[in-house]
Amino acid sequence: MKQRRKERIDRGTKARSDDIFALTSYREMLYVAVPPVLPVIALLVMPLILPPYWQKVLLQTTIFALLAISWDFLVSVGMVSLGQALFFGMGAYVAGCLDHYAGLPIWLTIPLATVFGGALCTVLLLPVLRLRGVYFSMVTLVLPLMLERIIEATGMLGGTEGLTGIKPFGNSWVEMYVVIIVLLIALFGFRRLVTTDYGLVLKAIKDNDRSVMSAGINIYWMKAQALFISGSVGSFCGAYITHVYMFVGMPDFALDYSILPLASAVVGGMGTFAGSVMGAFILVPLSEALRNVGGLRIVLYAMSLVVFIVLLPEGIFHYIQRKYQQFERWVEVEG
Repeated sequence: MKQRRKERIDRGTKARSDDIFALTSYREMLYVAVPPVLPVIALLVMPLILPPYWQKVLLQTTIFALLAISWDFLVSVGMVSLGQALFFGMGAYVAGCLDHYAGLPIWLTIPLATVFGGALCTVLLLPVLRLRGVYFSMVTLVLPLMLERIIEATGMLGGTEGLTGIKPFGNSWVEMYVVIIVLLIALFGFRRLVTTDYGLVLKAIKDNDRSVMSAGINIYWMKAQALFISGSVGSFCGAYITHVYMFVGMPDFALDYSILPLASAVVGGMGTFAGSVMGAFILVPLSEALRNVGGLRIVLYAMSLVVFIVLLPEGIFHYIQRKYQQFERWVEVEG
């Protein structure tokens, strides 16, 4: 008796890996080029066609996409963080202090806050780099909550009222497109970084850190470098939002800046960076669109997350990528 089953077959353009193709026609070139090019064009065009309110939503979405990328990068090294709010808040407060107390211009505060914010986060987390799994995650979750309570109790850095009067961007188009360009640079930069020898070592630490140590590599120094890179991206987000809203305060350590990037990466697809961006561009606008339903907003938002995770546990990006690069056909098998 003959039975039938589905068989998945690659479309024939991949030769050796995801980045090396064997192309024989313009049609195949378009097949390879369209998926990365179209989203970039759409992202650059959206500020021109969106109304002012949704332009702000786009800016927030871009910030959360950057936080999701930085979280995804840490996970690729084996460090599951629940403290992206630490990176965000540290960058926000460094930028706010440089502006409020030192009076530095905006084109200096953001780069300095990016570097010094990432460095401060790395120093704070250096003692726990030897921790693994949930233990490292718990420390990263507690630190931003602890800093928030210290600021509240001592009244330092503006206390509960925060620091106001931060210099804004002089031009709204500069405000929009700078963060979009940074997102594109971070996305393609991280995707390229993990394929280099340096990136392969970082990924090997996640897979088998003992083998990497036996090769004579200091894995804690490598983890510290990865933490600085991720922390700098998160600090940039905090510094940027500080100048957008001209305010820095305790809400910059809010749990939302830790949970939403994680949810974006999980919904979009971990390990791809592009999936993290896709997840952010789904969840953040969805959250804003549900504001009109009042108290049911959280319920509907939670239900949406459950649907995404249950139906597509691999992530939306992985699913779309598989459907695009492969086709299915029925074949007969002997019963």
